[in-house]
Amino acid sequence: MTRYNLPPLPYKYDALEPVISKRIMELHYSIHHKGYVDGANAALEKLEKYAKGELEIDVKAVMRDFSFHLNGHLLHTIFWPVMKPPEENNKPGGKIGDLIDKQFGSFEAFQKVFGTAAKKVEGVGWAVLYADADDNLYIMQIEKHNLMHLPNMKIILLIDVWEHAYYLQYENKRAAYVDAWWQVVNWEEVDRLLEKGHASPP
Repeated sequence: MTRYNLPPLPYKYDALEPVISKRIMELHYSIHHKGYVDGANAALEKLEKYAKGELEIDVKAVMRDFSFHLNGHLLHTIFWPVMKPPEENNKPGGKIGDLIDKQFGSFEAFQKVFGTAAKKVEGVGWAVLYADADDNLYIMQIEKHNLMHLPNMKIILLIDVWEHAYYLQYENKRAAYVDAWWQVVNWEEVDRLLEKGHASPP
């Protein structure tokens, strides 16, 4: 079976300051994301040994672990490139800007719905913007990494609202983190994902 690798971070740890601190990025990437990669690989190894008769496992539990950790890896692999150094009045252009205006009425209306979805995720998880094959856009929440995810939908924008993504800097003020996060959205990458889709993870 395949094994997964931690992809390189596309910028330095301090590149998103002051919106996201260097220390948060160090911990988030090198501890949390790496943990999902290691967890996915460990679950795959157990399943492989089970298939060969070398190990007895609780298959349901191991498959649940695999889903959790692999989705954590996949979501973070998309998440890092959709951010860039902060920019004031950061708004989408290109095709994604046109689609947002057409389907939501304005960027401000889209920002309100997506931002509220992020702030209201129950417990921990993500707010996600999906696009289908006809370029219809859907805002959804993902609880944890693997609950309420929509298969066969292309993820083109997402924000991590697990506490490890913001607590060290924003404490329990998730809304403040979400509001500041718009400054670091890499709309060129969002447009690229809309056009080409995300590649297979490393």
